[in-house]
Amino acid sequence: MGILGTENAREFSSAIKGETIEDTIRVVDGYADMIILRHHETGSADRAAAVSRVPIINAGDGKGEHPTQALLDLYTIQKEKGRLDDLVVVIGGDLKHGRTARSLAQMLSLYPSNQIRFVSTPDLQIGQDIKESLKNNGVIFEETEDMYAALDGADVIYWTRLQKERIEGNTLQAGFTLGEAALSAIKEDAVIMHPLPRVDEIAPEVDADPRAAYFRQAENGLYVRMALIDSLLGRTDT
Repeated sequence: MGILGTENAREFSSAIKGETIEDTIRVVDGYADMIILRHHETGSADRAAAVSRVPIINAGDGKGEHPTQALLDLYTIQKEKGRLDDLVVVIGGDLKHGRTARSLAQMLSLYPSNQIRFVSTPDLQIGQDIKESLKNNGVIFEETEDMYAALDGADVIYWTRLQKERIEGNTLQAGFTLGEAALSAIKEDAVIMHPLPRVDEIAPEVDADPRAAYFRQAENGLYVRMALIDSLLGRTDT
């Protein structure tokens, strides 16, 4: 198996000359059995899939979706909690620009009796399209700025960073940092997750707590993505 890769393709590939994503995919799929695409434009994965002859894995498209992250997040929740239903899940941080929060919320809606508590400032709330999707699937959810109220009774706490590359200024307040005070406010069997990279939204002292699962979560990504690639390539020897 060989790998063809490019970093910062919009700076060093034909994209800088004005080539469309559709034309790029049509060229690349002549050389590959699968394309793993991370792109700065929301909706780029759908555009690529519409013209590609080989499978496209969406590795993140702008502020849109990050489905492979959501898969490994579900796998982590299953391993840590033993179930994917009847959970109270807190999703907090920059929910407007964070694609991982969007994908996870939609995945959780596929399992019965889950409740979601979104924690953010008013200008960083989850998109209306996600809220409409949750309503259509009958998922109970709420939005709040009160982190400690949201943490009370939560089974899973999914924290995210401020997407500084997509917005100007830091609009998250200091009260949105998970630290020692937050640890004393959550259940003994709660799970703390983060898609990484972490900046300052989770204090380093949280790392030693057994409820902190974000590094185990990152490791799970290796196995989940290996399984996904095997599945798409039709391997039967694993």
